[in-house]
Amino acid sequence: MEQTQWKRSSKMWMVLACLMMSFFSGIESLSVTVNDVECVYEYVLYEGDTISGNFVVVDHDIFWGSDHPGIDFTVTSPAGNTVQNIKGTSGDKFQFKAPTHGMYKFCFHNPHSTPETVSFYIHVGHILSEHDLAKDEHLEH
Repeated sequence: MEQTQWKRSSKMWMVLACLMMSFFSGIESLSVTVNDVECVYEYVLYEGDTISGNFVVVDHDIFWGSDHPGIDFTVTSPAGNTVQNIKGTSGDKFQFKAPTHGMYKFCFHNPHSTPETVSFYIHVGHILSEHDLAKDEHLEH
């Protein structure tokens, strides 16, 4: 009896570990130097996935004067539709639901002549529905 409970418990922990690994596998972080326009591409597996993240221009508070126009950030869906558009900023957060699966394009536009380094973080997360979760009857006893 004790061994059966131990097997069930270890299988549940294995399922939980796999779920956690799949959750964190969609996290990416990078820095890009933006002279004019630089784009980053991310494939989204499922329609309805939550895409979130943030970006910031490195050292903007040191080098930018009050007249600096900031940078623009645009996210384009696989169909070519703009799903997020932020203009004239030194950084911001974003979050939206993917209208479809496919390759999304995240672009930074720097209208200023001086190259800017942008630190960029993105997370694509698939929220599991009830039918995706393992149930006790799916595990061997």
